[in-house]
Amino acid sequence: MDPLGARSQFVDIQTLPTWQQQLDEDGEEKRLVRSDSMLSQSFPSPFPFRPDINRKIILFVGDIALLNCTAVVNTSNESLNDKNPTSDSIHQLAGPELRDELLKLKGCRTGEAKLTKGFNLAARFIIHTVGPKYKAKYRTAAESSLYSCYRNIMQLAAEQSMASVGFCVVTTTKRGYPLEDATHIALRTVRRFLENHGNSIETVVFAVSDIEESAFKKLLPLYYPRSEGEEKTCLPLIPADIGNSEGEPVVPERQIRITEKPGSIEDECDEDSLELDLGQVGTHAFARMEGDVDKQRKLILQGQMSEAALQKQHQRNYGRWLCRARAEDLSDIAALKALYQTGVDVCGRTVMVVVGRNIPVTLIDLEKALLYFIHVMDHITVKEYVMVYFHTLTGEHNHLDTDFLKKLYDIVDVKYKKNLMAFYFVHPTFRSKVSTWFFTTFSVSGMKEKVRYLDNLQQLFTCIKPEQIDIPPFVLEYDARTGTESSASDNVLG
Repeated sequence: MDPLGARSQFVDIQTLPTWQQQLDEDGEEKRLVRSDSMLSQSFPSPFPFRPDINRKIILFVGDIALLNCTAVVNTSNESLNDKNPTSDSIHQLAGPELRDELLKLKGCRTGEAKLTKGFNLAARFIIHTVGPKYKAKYRTAAESSLYSCYRNIMQLAAEQSMASVGFCVVTTTKRGYPLEDATHIALRTVRRFLENHGNSIETVVFAVSDIEESAFKKLLPLYYPRSEGEEKTCLPLIPADIGNSEGEPVVPERQIRITEKPGSIEDECDEDSLELDLGQVGTHAFARMEGDVDKQRKLILQGQMSEAALQKQHQRNYGRWLCRARAEDLSDIAALKALYQTGVDVCGRTVMVVVGRNIPVTLIDLEKALLYFIHVMDHITVKEYVMVYFHTLTGEHNHLDTDFLKKLYDIVDVKYKKNLMAFYFVHPTFRSKVSTWFFTTFSVSGMKEKVRYLDNLQQLFTCIKPEQIDIPPFVLEYDARTGTESSASDNVLG
């Protein structure tokens, strides 16, 4: 605690100017007037002028450990013991309790975000993350991992109802990520999150060093233009690759191959949101402003609806679910930690994890669970991915019935099915194998060949390296115990 009457060393973010307030009107407006006429016919900017978002952004040159945000970000390594200026400052001010707390976390995977108390900091919490090591040969994987860092931090902040977050530059010099490339990903990911999910977040502070300041000042106007003139001026400077609707990097060739009309669902979201507002009236066809459902089903049975019409109808239906998923508060489902993104498999594909034991089927709203699945998976499934399902130590109260799974399969977009490369079923029982066989054989098509049953983690590690997947402790303990028992029985038989 500071001595009585002494000036606090901490920085009150309420006293810092927002990005919108930092606009230098004199020089800026003169420069923009000349640009407006030349660019008046330009395409609309993907990052339009949003003063409400700009008022949430602060660029701060100084020590992040001094900020009194709800949470500040610490960039570290997989063991959470990295020696870098940001970590050193945070540890020095937070005190030795932080080091003890980090030991309990047992590390952090690349792209993850983990939470601890702030201890002696002015910030209430510290969010720890691990940025990727950069190699030009694996640039796409590095971009995806860095995106995950920023996205997971923002997601955690929203789930914990944090009012403000202080970001350091997640990549460190020793990890070799080019500063300007990393800044593009940081700024656009935060922008997209604030657009789509950031209503509860009041302030985001980018805390930078003197060396990093120039890159942020150069690129901030691209993603957070402070006037319509600045928006037009910066439009030609925005990179061609701006990621998907969540800011996640997408391989252009793969994106084109996935969908013939990019953005068609997004274009319908405004219209569909009106339908959602009226959704409380009823669920029949008239109340939902749909065509006659019975008539549509009759046409389907008679084979009078074309394949294109069926696909369009399905896409619109999925678009409604997606808009609902983006609008609803799903923090209670997120808190279960039953579905999360981790690293990549040996082929560089995103890995999604489902923890069966964390799904209390009888206690949760299954429709909200479905919405959460769509909310999390929509941006993942635009490219190839794999899923890992831990069936470990599940009980009857954890098993989703086939009707729910069939409904989920029928609702989700075609990209979910097309880009799912493998479904790893870890620690299956005989009963679960039989149930899965019946379901994939008679209820859904195209899934049976993708299911791989894995009796132990060593089999999983041939497909996904251990450092690329976050495995719940109880799964590790179970696998170690059953592995030991198996070895003992083999010795007895021997």
